[in-house]
Amino acid sequence: MSSHVHHDTIPRAALLAAGAMIVGTIVLAAVARSTGLGTVRLAPVAAVTVRELRFLDAPDGSVAVLGSDGAQVAALAPGTNGFARGVLRGLARERRREGIGTGPAFRLTRWADGRLTLDDPTTARHVDLDVFGPTNAAAFARLLDAPGADRPPSHKDAAP
Repeated sequence: MSSHVHHDTIPRAALLAAGAMIVGTIVLAAVARSTGLGTVRLAPVAAVTVRELRFLDAPDGSVAVLGSDGAQVAALAPGTNGFARGVLRGLARERRREGIGTGPAFRLTRWADGRLTLDDPTTARHVDLDVFGPTNAAAFARLLDAPGADRPPSHKDAAP
């Protein structure tokens, strides 16, 4: 009985071509990152409405939304507002990790181009709410439109 062994090898030219493609991709990515080539920069947009809000868990499972003056502007009832609660949980987790309590307010902003953002100035976290769709962004838009004192936009709010 004779044994017949086949050694399948990849042609040397194919290996060199694949290696050259990998090295070329890395070089092009490094050049693009260092020079900004291919990046899209948005023009600065003015803030239309800015509201400082605090979110506190209530004993009944709701979330109290407080304005900058400490007055309640809304309440997120238990079992509702899943998107808003999820975003707030993520921001609260970051605050806990950094040892920051619930005292500092979040900044909810409606920009002139229609975007809606939520920022945590204490952790520098930024959430562009519109990327989650209009229904989810509307959960926060209602908080901007709720009665209460708003802080007028200042020059430092001119760019996101």
